[in-house]
Amino acid sequence: MPFKRKRQFVIHVAYRLAMAYDDYQLLHVAVDGGICRATIDHPPINLLDVPLIGEIGRLAREVAADADVRVLIVDSADPEFFIAHADVELIAGLPTDDTSLHDELSMFHAFTEQFSTLPQATIAVIEGVCRGGGSEFAMAFDMRYAALNKARLGQPEVAVGIIPGGGGTQRLPRLVGRGRALEVILGCMDVDAATAESWGYVDRALPADELRRFVDTLAARIASSPLEAISRAKRAVDAAIGDVTMGLRVEDQLFRDALAQPVARERLQAILDAGAQTREFELGEIRL
Repeated sequence: MPFKRKRQFVIHVAYRLAMAYDDYQLLHVAVDGGICRATIDHPPINLLDVPLIGEIGRLAREVAADADVRVLIVDSADPEFFIAHADVELIAGLPTDDTSLHDELSMFHAFTEQFSTLPQATIAVIEGVCRGGGSEFAMAFDMRYAALNKARLGQPEVAVGIIPGGGGTQRLPRLVGRGRALEVILGCMDVDAATAESWGYVDRALPADELRRFVDTLAARIASSPLEAISRAKRAVDAAIGDVTMGLRVEDQLFRDALAQPVARERLQAILDAGAQTREFELGEIRL
């Protein structure tokens, strides 16, 4: 092998080794054929807590830097939970002394925006519960596919005295319209997969035994295209929808203002005391 080609080969191999996606504790990550699949495995309910946020954020940075990946799929090892919601204890512990409008995105907005702005195509595969921060995380993806009779999506924050704080008030109206977004956000009720499909909350709802096969076929078709073309197509489509950044900043201010109210502190503690963040509560087997 000529020296120049050998050196290029060594550099490429070293780069791929650097992009090995190893040492994850809460994700199973594999790359093949231009497709990165990350499977969330964080028992008992795939709670979006600090450790999971850290690993998912790292995944976004590594995928963004990997020119060999053209599609990212995120799914769950637990068929009953995609991501239950954001950690209520984490939310309850946030500071409440600043309710001003910030110039920069909040930590959680910046976290979800990483996936919204990736050059690669992103697909969320939702088989079970996907509420609150889990719903907001999924909505930051380019595409969402859900399992019929299994997936349940929702934004229950208003029931505990706060509002969605991870983009729910901004992305959901863009997907389903103002009235339906308010039905979800103010009604605090789960939306089943079939309804979510008819509204545009997810792109398709498929039988559970067909869901992954459909997503894998779609991902392979997308991955056969150049990354540059995928990225440019995403940017062009986003230009038609409009910039979400200002709305996220306003949502963040209103979220922090709501969180500062005594009723929110009382309700957040009450839901924790009632058993929130256990499998039984999240699956509806324990009721308030």
